[in-house]
Amino acid sequence: MTDAAARRRSSRRNFLLLAALFLLPFAAAIWLYYSSAWRPAITAHGELIDPPRLLPEAVLSLPDGTVTSTRAMHGVWSLLYLAGNSCAESCTKSLAELAKVRLALDKDATRVQRILLHSGECCVPGFPGPGDADLLVLGATGADGAALIALFLRTASGVASVYVVDPLGNLMMRHPAGGGAQGLLKDLERLLRLSGIG
Repeated sequence: MTDAAARRRSSRRNFLLLAALFLLPFAAAIWLYYSSAWRPAITAHGELIDPPRLLPEAVLSLPDGTVTSTRAMHGVWSLLYLAGNSCAESCTKSLAELAKVRLALDKDATRVQRILLHSGECCVPGFPGPGDADLLVLGATGADGAALIALFLRTASGVASVYVVDPLGNLMMRHPAGGGAQGLLKDLERLLRLSGIG
């Protein structure tokens, strides 16, 4: 064997070893991901509503007596607390907790609003107050309001809940109220980071 042939063979072997050094980990990662052997777990702290449910059109009342609709929930992410006919101390605590979660989002806080949805007279003292510019208090009455509240209740498990509504008006996640603001914050951070809407 000549020196030129030996150098070519050595160069080819070095090239193949170098290619294997870079390509084998990539091929192994693809195989692991698409096989059932291993897949990274992405866990939500809340309960995903699958498939997401589009909120029905409903006429809703504001505290000043004017009316709006479920379109008030479009354009931003909404953290909705369902109060029912009355609001107890737990309601006020949950709204304050949601305010803290929203503020913890820092620069993304403007992408999120809080909503208090009730089915009767809202008796939350001082809401909305001077520091509640992001809080929308909505009353759902009549047949379409009852249908809207029924949609939320169908996804609940009997405990007070905070619902996440996306900027297109889809109900897509539920968290137990008072069940850990840290989990809700992590879910929201992930949603806002991955979302191109709102």
